[in-house]
Amino acid sequence: QVQLVESGGGLVQPGGSLRLSCAASGHTDSTYAMGWFRQAPGKEREFVAAISWGGGSTYYADSVKGRFTCSRDGVQNTVYLQMSSLKPEDTADYYCAADKFIAHITTGQPDYWGQGTQVTVSS
Repeated sequence: QVQLVESGGGLVQPGGSLRLSCAASGHTDSTYAMGWFRQAPGKEREFVAAISWGGGSTYYADSVKGRFTCSRDGVQNTVYLQMSSLKPEDTADYYCAADKFIAHITTGQPDYWGQGTQVTVSS
């Protein structure tokens, strides 16, 4: 089992930046890929970004490419989502995810989920 705890959400103005963190615990000695999803009110959960176990490969949704950066600290078993040039349409609950296979994350079927952290982009 892997437990994921997100932090860093909050209220930010359009054009601003925010960094989300996700700390993993449990069976983190395995090689888990990690990633982020988001769910806006009234919408389905959607893939945002994913990063391979070693951090050498990253994947992004078209809607966030060039604005969001996913990175990880292997020693701390923590993954980050640096969000810049935020738009009101980025408002959502953001969820961390983990799976042994990065394809499971990019296709929306990871084994493990965090509880979510809320991001609101508004003036």
